[in-house]
Amino acid sequence: MHQLCVLKLLLVLFIVAPFSIKAQSTNPSANYNNCIGCHKSEYHSWQQSDHAKAMALATSDSVKGDFDNKRVTHYGQQALFFVKNGQYRVTISYGERRDDYPIKYTFGHFPLQQYLVETQPGKLQVLPFAWDSRDKIDGGQRWYHNYSHEEIAPKDRLHWRQPLQNWNGMCADCHSDGLKRNYDSLKNTFNTTFDNINVGCQSCHGKMSKHGDSITENNVDTAVKTGSNAINKKGYWLREKDQKTASWRGKQRDNSFMDGCFACHSLRAPLTDGFKPRTPFLQQFMPQMPTAPSYHVDGQIKEEVYVYGSFLQSKMFAKGVNCLDCHDKHTMKVKAANNGLCLQCHSGEQYNVKSHHQHPASSAGAKCVNCHMPTTRYMGVDDRRDHSFKVPRPDLSIKYGTPNACINCHKDKNNQWASDTLTQWHGKPTPYRQSKQLLMALNSGQGITLDQHLSIVADNELDIISRASALQQLNMTTQTVASKALLPYLTHLEPLLRLSAANAAALLSPDLRVEHLSPLLTDNNKAVRVAAATSLATDKIATSFQRSFIAAFEELKNSNEINSWRGEGKANQGMLAMRQRSATDAEKAFLGAINVEPYYETGYINLADLYRSMQRHSDVKKVLDQGLKNLPKSGALSYAYGLHLVRMRQHQKALDYFQQATVLDPQSSQYLYAFILSLDGQGESSKALVELKNRITGYRDRQQLKELGRYLANKSQHRAMFEWFTALK
Repeated sequence: MHQLCVLKLLLVLFIVAPFSIKAQSTNPSANYNNCIGCHKSEYHSWQQSDHAKAMALATSDSVKGDFDNKRVTHYGQQALFFVKNGQYRVTISYGERRDDYPIKYTFGHFPLQQYLVETQPGKLQVLPFAWDSRDKIDGGQRWYHNYSHEEIAPKDRLHWRQPLQNWNGMCADCHSDGLKRNYDSLKNTFNTTFDNINVGCQSCHGKMSKHGDSITENNVDTAVKTGSNAINKKGYWLREKDQKTASWRGKQRDNSFMDGCFACHSLRAPLTDGFKPRTPFLQQFMPQMPTAPSYHVDGQIKEEVYVYGSFLQSKMFAKGVNCLDCHDKHTMKVKAANNGLCLQCHSGEQYNVKSHHQHPASSAGAKCVNCHMPTTRYMGVDDRRDHSFKVPRPDLSIKYGTPNACINCHKDKNNQWASDTLTQWHGKPTPYRQSKQLLMALNSGQGITLDQHLSIVADNELDIISRASALQQLNMTTQTVASKALLPYLTHLEPLLRLSAANAAALLSPDLRVEHLSPLLTDNNKAVRVAAATSLATDKIATSFQRSFIAAFEELKNSNEINSWRGEGKANQGMLAMRQRSATDAEKAFLGAINVEPYYETGYINLADLYRSMQRHSDVKKVLDQGLKNLPKSGALSYAYGLHLVRMRQHQKALDYFQQATVLDPQSSQYLYAFILSLDGQGESSKALVELKNRITGYRDRQQLKELGRYLANKSQHRAMFEWFTALK
């Protein structure tokens, strides 16, 4: 990766040292011998799971790909997979660069298998070509590129040699037991270790040095009964004959064990190096809330977000359903085929009939999961189901562009057809709660009032993670907030609400922020403590909370440190230093972000912003020049360069960069706003007005653009245009 021209000495500071991997065992069975003696059936069940095949040494037993001198190409990239002296190998090239590597490990097994190579001792990267393990009739048994529809050149953040394709940082902790990354940010090296090569007993039960530490049966009971004579002292699901769905009978379930599942089946940022089983999720991770761009407006999965954020939205989660009600605890496969899984708790007379699903029996359309758990394809071939269990709503698709199961199957139809058809079958859809409607408006970028925003958070009937998501987005509606609006959530029993409130507390005045947020510095969840320390980073802490602030602030710095192998971790360090007015530390961190990831645009933008605050305008230009050299298709960098030129009073040149930003990122209303305003500033108000009218409908977040249109129309005394922008929804 390229360095900034003015900072070539940085190369001296980041000398690359050797990497290493240490493991107690790479034999999948070696560390389970103590378990197998008494738990043979559980061990054999586990061997059927994806967990058992999460990672393995590359041997004839584990490798599924065709290494019979198979050559594959993708744009300018080529790879030859072959066997030499009994060793699986790859020769991979791009342009003039050509490298030969032994395959060190297999990664996963179905529906795809990836392969790891050591590019430096101990530093493992994921090859850009994966093996499609599906049957040939399904399109499988072939090599394919991880990004099949686009070229990923070496100067791309997603290129296989870059940090985002690094095993040590990105993948390792969820594919091996007891993993520690052991990243040294000063040397930019890893010394990664793990206990077991795959995901086994230890990941869920701990090291079991004392057998009594295992999860108790009370935590994982999944009894489902259909008769009134069912007896289970731990509790059970019961559906009476006249009930549509089962309800839990007995004492309240302890579903805390799911935090162990969520540790890997979630989109999250680690707060610790490695994680421990039977430890609260928020004690080890900072979760991604179900917001754009990772989720659709209505909360359906979009990007690769796994299960946590969707399942917590579901009615099932709210009723106490846990992972093991549907998945076997050791094979992890679903417990019953087809609709039998759902019919454990849902009435077949009510739901498994044509009057409900309106499709021929045994057809794809008659399967519950195809309507209520539609799939999204990731990694080229991996179809994963949405766990929010939503009802298909093509009427929302018309309004917000969200997907729905009807059009997923009937690709020759449109959303209006789907909406009309569902209305014919089941009548008009039940309107969502007002809070849910407001949340979707918020997620789509529409403006809502502060009272409306707070009403989302206050709705006890709405799922907790949606309320927390709205609370965390409070800065989209207001720049300040009264303490009485936040106090109920800063002291709430739900840790997700406390977490979001701690983030939103940045909107309080300094005195009130210190008063109300300081108690969260000793919260029993590290995520909440870190969020509190972040919001209080620039405030004067009361003497009584000094020690707790120092401790929480150290946790914050450590979380940034363990994530500093990629650009975001370094950038977060820099932003924290800027807030504390430490320009030297901020500069060092932003330079580190560029060094670690020269194709990460935020590193350049943040460093340029730091230099601007220091009045080092020539350095601003150099940083942005280098950023655009490495990332010529970055709308954010073009926009940042335009702002720099405005400050330098080079308005005509700035106009060109703003226009380029709108072309590179046509979804950003901010870039269009700057371009139109710049046109107006150059005396081309009429042109700006027409340009805005022609383009505004392509943007979902258009409130600010509407106001700009009204301003320009009023300025030009163009009444018809003023009315047009006023009427625009």
